[in-house]
Amino acid sequence: MARMLIFGMGYAASHLAGRLRARGWDVAGTTTDGRAGSIAFTDERAVLAALRGATHILSSVPPFEGGDPVLARYGDAIALAPATWTGYLSSTGVYGDAGGAWVDESARVKGRRADRNAADAAWSALRGDVRVFRLPGIYGPGRSILDRIREGRAHRINLPDQVFSRIHVDDIARGVIASFRGPAGVYNLADDEPCHQNRLVEWGCAMLGAALPPLQTLDDAGLSPAARAFYAENRRVANGKAKRLLGWKPRYPTFREGLAASD
Repeated sequence: MARMLIFGMGYAASHLAGRLRARGWDVAGTTTDGRAGSIAFTDERAVLAALRGATHILSSVPPFEGGDPVLARYGDAIALAPATWTGYLSSTGVYGDAGGAWVDESARVKGRRADRNAADAAWSALRGDVRVFRLPGIYGPGRSILDRIREGRAHRINLPDQVFSRIHVDDIARGVIASFRGPAGVYNLADDEPCHQNRLVEWGCAMLGAALPPLQTLDDAGLSPAARAFYAENRRVANGKAKRLLGWKPRYPTFREGLAASD
């Protein structure tokens, strides 16, 4: 039986776990608190036992300022585990600001966060079977602009040249699964139509029959530091490598199809 051990059962990883279980996989996952049905990340005996039995290993745990917590605690064990496939959910933030240009997997890693850049490189070098998935903004059911519009948290920012890529959570799961049959390496998983965030707000408001939020400057919007950082970088993410080598293509190639499947 195929057995997947997932470090960090967050939004994207939980979606993947559901798809794999529907296919008959045995999926175990770690959480910080070891809630029902999961393994506590600090329970080394249970984690090491799961590693010994796993055919596939995936980490979706982001790095912190002190480094990657999964590699720090279990990196040596993962490197020696008998699994035949290893994956890591990284971020297209490693590319940094591209001034709106297209970036593919050959682009230089120069993101603002040194911990994120280091984790991406460390996972790539850990084993010969590693697939690193660089992801842009993730959205899907319960986590999309539609939810923010309903909650009154959507903003339209007056930065007309800003462009972003995004990926529906289901397309992440499908990309990971497609890589089981493809070669190791780094892959961008992104949709086909990068665009300004305002287009999503406007489309979402039209879907919901909601009034458009006012067009504001970045300063006037009163965004959190994390939200402001979203607008500090500007790039289009190319997904051609995953299409060529994994036979993957997004089920939701633009935000229009993706938001229709997220309501």
